[in-house]
Amino acid sequence: MTATLRPAVPGTLSAAPVPPAAAPLGDAGPTPAVEVRGFRFSYGTRLILKDLDLSIRRRAVTAVIGPSGSGKSTFLRSINRLHDLAPNARWEGDILVEGESVFGPGMDLVTLRQRVGMVFQRPNPFPRSIYDNVAYGPALNRLVPRRELPDLVERCLRQAALWGEVKDRLDSPGTSLSGGQQQRLCIARALGNQPQVLLMDEPASALDPGATEKVEELIFDLKRDYTIVIVTHNMQQAARVSDFTAFFEAGALVEFGGTHRMFTAPASERTEAYITGRFG
Repeated sequence: MTATLRPAVPGTLSAAPVPPAAAPLGDAGPTPAVEVRGFRFSYGTRLILKDLDLSIRRRAVTAVIGPSGSGKSTFLRSINRLHDLAPNARWEGDILVEGESVFGPGMDLVTLRQRVGMVFQRPNPFPRSIYDNVAYGPALNRLVPRRELPDLVERCLRQAALWGEVKDRLDSPGTSLSGGQQQRLCIARALGNQPQVLLMDEPASALDPGATEKVEELIFDLKRDYTIVIVTHNMQQAARVSDFTAFFEAGALVEFGGTHRMFTAPASERTEAYITGRFG
């Protein structure tokens, strides 16, 4: 993949105000968890993302919404460089995670993808036991001594609200679980790598309502310790789980701000039209 890094473009969007009487959203801190500066992404001559500028608050949930083909998943995958092997992929601008450029010359991709975990639309557990699904990454990357792996596996499964359902069958294949359980196992697997940021690409779109509710409750709990960026086509889900929302259309960021404000008084007519179902 080729890349051209240009000077940072100052962000033109500021975090939207917190709804009245609400607790502070996320942790502002001295540096955003993820900062996007003048970012463009293309496949060959086809421009997918256009001059994105936004800052994602740490320990908060940011939803990315927009019509199909608007670049939401491409944006998500750009944060941990999952597009690196795609032919003719090019980027300009920069994305920083905790102040460090993901495109910097010293950036190790294994380390980046450990720091920025990913949960995909469809559950994809490894063809291994439930235990090994969670332990594999930490063992491979030597994140903890081997003797501490059982405690790490239990902690991650508890964080994923799955421990009580699988603690007596950790040797069973991960693929033997239900769809909703498999997705929570994939979340536990991502947590095992001790990420700073967790990316979720429509994590509940393939699940039934009961499993979806559990995943949403889990997202709400996890934001106490992690920065979460979730792509969703479900407006009700975005309103329920997120603190901030970014609306994409045709590869451009149309509006970004606090979810409550955006869903009750959007600044853009295009945002209002999309949220109310007039297009998309």
